[in-house]
Amino acid sequence: MNDDDIEATRPAKLAKGLPPSSSLGPVLDLLKISKTLTPSPEKKIKDEEEDEGEKKMEDDRKREDEKNKATKKKQEDDLRVKKLKSYTQFVDKPPFPDFKNPRPEECQLAHRILCALHGERQRPPALRLPRTGVECGNVPSVLDALIRTVLSQNTNSRNSTRAKHDMDEAYTAFDEKDGSVDVQARWHRIATGGAERLGKAIAKGGLGAVKSKVIVDILRQVKERYGTYSLDHLLRVGETASSLREEQDIVMRELLSYRGVGTKTASCVLLFCVGRDSFAVDTHVYRLAGILGWRPARATRDETFAHLDSRIPDQLKYSLHILLIEHGRECPECRAGAVKEGNCKLRKAFVTSARLAAEYDAREGMSRVNADLST
Repeated sequence: MNDDDIEATRPAKLAKGLPPSSSLGPVLDLLKISKTLTPSPEKKIKDEEEDEGEKKMEDDRKREDEKNKATKKKQEDDLRVKKLKSYTQFVDKPPFPDFKNPRPEECQLAHRILCALHGERQRPPALRLPRTGVECGNVPSVLDALIRTVLSQNTNSRNSTRAKHDMDEAYTAFDEKDGSVDVQARWHRIATGGAERLGKAIAKGGLGAVKSKVIVDILRQVKERYGTYSLDHLLRVGETASSLREEQDIVMRELLSYRGVGTKTASCVLLFCVGRDSFAVDTHVYRLAGILGWRPARATRDETFAHLDSRIPDQLKYSLHILLIEHGRECPECRAGAVKEGNCKLRKAFVTSARLAAEYDAREGMSRVNADLST
């Protein structure tokens, strides 16, 4: 077969210089893919509309988040203003100037009776870190005292101590150089770990979900204000304050400015950690103040604090606060919901005071009735 015969047997495509159809496969596939990837004008418009819709939804979510944050901040600011107003309105003027109970001699009498029943209680000469127990703020670090006091709210000493130990076990960090506890790292772990994790760690102490939010919030606020996890500057307020009263007022205002910190918590930190004479009113003190006739029946917890803090001698505030709490927990007749049987020495000593308080309440009640009738 000569060259002409061979040329005649080739397909027409080859004769025209085109590659074999089998070698066009990849090229054709690419053309098909390209056509598939290139959206039609209608699809392109639809995709753009969907993108715009998603962007609008995202913008709406951001605006809603910002609105919610602004609303929350306003509520928190309003609550802070309300707390400070409740405290400051009675700084210079007690809430019940005509209510004379308890007199200094009555405070001394109650102190003697309670010491005989429960033993004397004295302020320690120097604060130390307790080996056991939360001790309601009786530690040298102001921030630590504040956190411990939050843990002690609405529970007993055993549960609050357990919560503190569980928190320390979950978050305590150690210095790499000397192996000592790194307090700043511990607070940072708690603050950045979030309330949910902390709530689980302190759950056995009771109200873990509520207290964890307060603690994390306090730590974040302190860090934002001072760049460190410390409130120990409150221990040095007396260096510039003109009087003890001004010093106490400055410390109380600072503590009350933190979300989740009320008058009782601030007063406890002032009394136990800062070492100033403030008569904190918890549920036991409030109840006993009513039983003994040391407050009007209608007095709120904050009003009772302002009233008793102005009436009880400074030298008795520390011990009397502790003794009243112990008595309120242990006395069969003075516990919450207990029935009066006439055997409590403290109650028997203040029958007259209780009667005078009842007469005061009756007069106040009649005054309110007459005022309503005249309007």
